[in-house]
Amino acid sequence: MNQERHPENESYGRAHPSPADPTPQNQTQPITIPVIEERVHLEKKVVEKGSVRLTKVISEQEVPVNIPLIQEEHDIQRVPVNQYVDSPPPPIRYEGDTMIIPIVQEVMVVEKRLMVVEELHITKNKVQTQNVQQVNLRKEEIRIERLSPDDSDTTSY
Repeated sequence: MNQERHPENESYGRAHPSPADPTPQNQTQPITIPVIEERVHLEKKVVEKGSVRLTKVISEQEVPVNIPLIQEEHDIQRVPVNQYVDSPPPPIRYEGDTMIIPIVQEVMVVEKRLMVVEELHITKNKVQTQNVQQVNLRKEEIRIERLSPDDSDTTSY
């Protein structure tokens, strides 16, 4: 606290002259003026108002999963051709999904020639089947409970 000093309010150990006596003749003991100061002392204290409990729960759920499976089957047919060829064996060829493999044989004649005896026709067929399986999927959930200090009041979220 800041107080201003005013000379007219301070006596500094002198007695106040009375209005009838302009000059002081009696000197008295100095006057003691107490100075008071207030101070604040603060402390902090931890007080538990409640607590929180977290619970982790893992649940499983069985879910059907549809998985398409592709299976290839081959149909093989022997097709007789019986034609002579003048060149080396004909190459393998394709007609759509069918692979044709010529099979040759040497035949004795006055001259030697190649004759395609038969062809193998191999056709790819795709068959799709449905395969349903059960799959376990896990899921986590968090539960939160607020607990009061006396454990009488519990709040769940």
